[in-house]
Amino acid sequence: MAVTAAMVKELRQKTGAGMMDCKKALTETGGDMEKAMEWLRDKGLGSAAKKAGKTAAEGAIGLKVGDDKAVIVEVNSQTDFVAKNDKFQAMLKEVVEHAYENELADADAINASTINGQPFSEYLALQIATIGENLVVRRADLIKKEGNMAINGYLHANSKNGVIIAAECDDEATCEKIKPVLKEIAMHAAAMAPKVLTYKDFDPEFVEAETKGRIEAIKKENEERQRLGKPLKNVPQYVSRLQLTDEVLKAAEEQIKEELKAEGKPEKIWDRILPGKLQRFIDDNTTLDQEQCLLDQKFVMDDSKTVGEYFDAKAGGKARIVKFTRLEVGEGIEVEEEDFAAEVAAQMGQ
Repeated sequence: MAVTAAMVKELRQKTGAGMMDCKKALTETGGDMEKAMEWLRDKGLGSAAKKAGKTAAEGAIGLKVGDDKAVIVEVNSQTDFVAKNDKFQAMLKEVVEHAYENELADADAINASTINGQPFSEYLALQIATIGENLVVRRADLIKKEGNMAINGYLHANSKNGVIIAAECDDEATCEKIKPVLKEIAMHAAAMAPKVLTYKDFDPEFVEAETKGRIEAIKKENEERQRLGKPLKNVPQYVSRLQLTDEVLKAAEEQIKEELKAEGKPEKIWDRILPGKLQRFIDDNTTLDQEQCLLDQKFVMDDSKTVGEYFDAKAGGKARIVKFTRLEVGEGIEVEEEDFAAEVAAQMGQ
């Protein structure tokens, strides 16, 4: 098949590769456009291929919330400058809309999909060539309504983090009532970065690994408090409700009774003192939950309550938060620092 100038132009527009490279790719593949694109990728030619190896740790979060579903997507770029330009924002919006309409539940599903009649990989390669930086659809999640369920979400003004959240309700009236409350809690989650919904979602090995370090940190803090003449914190034995078995709580209750007896408190008033003392024990021994569990964090808009207590009060006990997903741009990506001076010196043979 003869390679025409129009074919070369089309391939160049799709890949950003040089004219001669495009012509050679088409010649080598008998004019097959798809195979020519693969040939260029395999050879590492074209702006998309060259930029694909560069770390993309900036970018933006996009989300869309409807009555029956919500989707959240993280798209990474190499620089924050590009993440703010109109082309990137338009691409992000298109990807979010695509994931929403097709109910794509994660980044793998998006990357394996077809968009605008072409494989998503080709669509992304064209965006890379157009925008001029490596782009990665890194993470995504979908919440779809099941039964009586309320769904909401929140995207921070700078698009650097966002949250989608859902609650199961006893009836549709409750679902409508609590949607604004879910928005408030999504805003809280965006700000306070909880890792899990409740302590039940923790991996026991993670809790065990965290225990010693957190206890030692409180001991260290107490050394400084003692030096400054400040009240000391209670040193816990545990860090999560996951560790507070019935046996542990029973032993704590017995110890509190022994302390009350030693203090000469009449046994007839113990029942009035015990609940508060036991709650203090639980509070002291669940610091990991208070830091990383959404429902156990102090609510930013009313720190006299936990998020769980605030939600229960607003929902009247007729709804339960069952899922949330929080994404923050670049979270967990390690960016290798480039030594430009060393790179230049190496190229000059120094």
